Amino acid sequence: MASRYVACALSAATAGVLAGCSSPLHQPQENPLLLDRTLPRGVSSASLSAYRRDGASSQSDQWTLSEASSPDDYIRYALYHSPAVESAYQQWRVASERLPQVGSLPDPRLTFGYFVEEVQTRTGPQNARIGLQQTIPWPGRLDDREDAASKAAAAAWRRFEAARLMVAERVIVTLHELAYLDSTILATQGTLELTQTFEEVLRAQYRVGAGSHPELIRAQVELGELEDRVLQLKAMRPALVAELNAVLDRPASTEVPAMDQLPGRVAQAGAEGLVEIARRSNPVLLGLDEQVAEQQYMAQAARKDGLPDLTVGVDYIFTGQALTPTTPGSGDDPIMLSVGINLPIWRDKYDAAVRESLARRLSVASERADQANRIGAAIHRAWFEHTDADRRVRLYEQTLIPKAEESLRASLAGFRGGETSFLDLLDTERTLLEFAVAVERARADRGKALARLNTLVGEPVATDAQTPSPDPESTEVQP
Repeated sequence: MASRYVACALSAATAGVLAGCSSPLHQPQENPLLLDRTLPRGVSSASLSAYRRDGASSQSDQWTLSEASSPDDYIRYALYHSPAVESAYQQWRVASERLPQVGSLPDPRLTFGYFVEEVQTRTGPQNARIGLQQTIPWPGRLDDREDAASKAAAAAWRRFEAARLMVAERVIVTLHELAYLDSTILATQGTLELTQTFEEVLRAQYRVGAGSHPELIRAQVELGELEDRVLQLKAMRPALVAELNAVLDRPASTEVPAMDQLPGRVAQAGAEGLVEIARRSNPVLLGLDEQVAEQQYMAQAARKDGLPDLTVGVDYIFTGQALTPTTPGSGDDPIMLSVGINLPIWRDKYDAAVRESLARRLSVASERADQANRIGAAIHRAWFEHTDADRRVRLYEQTLIPKAEESLRASLAGFRGGETSFLDLLDTERTLLEFAVAVERARADRGKALARLNTLVGEPVATDAQTPSPDPESTEVQP
């Protein structure tokens, strides 16, 4: 009979354990509670991966790049493949899965006892006992912890949004650097070809005794410097290509086509306006707001930790037949109900937990204020760099480069007529090249600063398209 009691108890315990287990390969089902409480407004669904639906492989051809790809195409490709974005997304999933864990009741406790020496009673010997107990926390404590977990998950989502913005900024910054480098190589090669033509003319004049030897040597020195500059610029390109491929999660040696001049965009709002937008859109600040709310709920839960929990239970006692079978109630199995509470009398630890939560909230609130100050200052700095670069672009495009081209045409005409020396022509040519490089640098700086503003503000900054610059072919100087 004893073995029957043991088998009964073990079967009940095993069934309870197996009911809570599943295969390690089991894919979790979507929990509407997680989507409602951890995602911001406007986000209605979430999958197992940030951009790869149904956990598709990173080798998917969801996005492809070609010579015709725009900066937005590069950003989409990077977001789809970026390990940093995927990691941040999975961190949100980690945080969101805490909700059902902290909001559930403690597991019930199943107990079994076997009387090694039977207890004789009037109605028969007591052989074994099986019991079930359930602890019920103080009302509201689980809700507070669940609310705190939802805020922590919401903060994790904001970090995911910040990771996306950072990846997009890295893509745009690298693309602008590549565009600057490719344009500089093109302009330097054009100047090199023009100087080669001058050198050939001087060499022909020198052969017939009409040219100056110092001018010929100076032209050859200039050629050497330009050739070295072109080689140096071309040697820089693989490093930038590797940097772009890194953010795209591609092999470093993957070929990247030459970058055309990227669209020139100029921010509409001023620095103060962008700071105001950042206060309600920057994911770093929004995430810290969520953490402040999390600590508020944690403080409430800490206070309720010092209140007693209620434990209810039921025991079933297996009883054998009495020695006298005619005894009333012989062999009846008694059932006992129990109620208990814990006694939270050691108040120091509970008070310390409340103070800890309050200190954490103050710490996060102070960090939020510091980040707001830093972000505001960074926006002013990026806005200055953006507008100053745009000013330089307009200065070079509308004033300096046209005048340098006019000066070069006048020097060419004077050189052909023998009125201008080659050294004066060379200085004019060098000035035009430096202006061409400077305007490309200003364009890249303008685009990089705008990308930084987008990250700091937390959303795309409203922009106006810059007036297109004149077609380079229309102003090309012929020797």
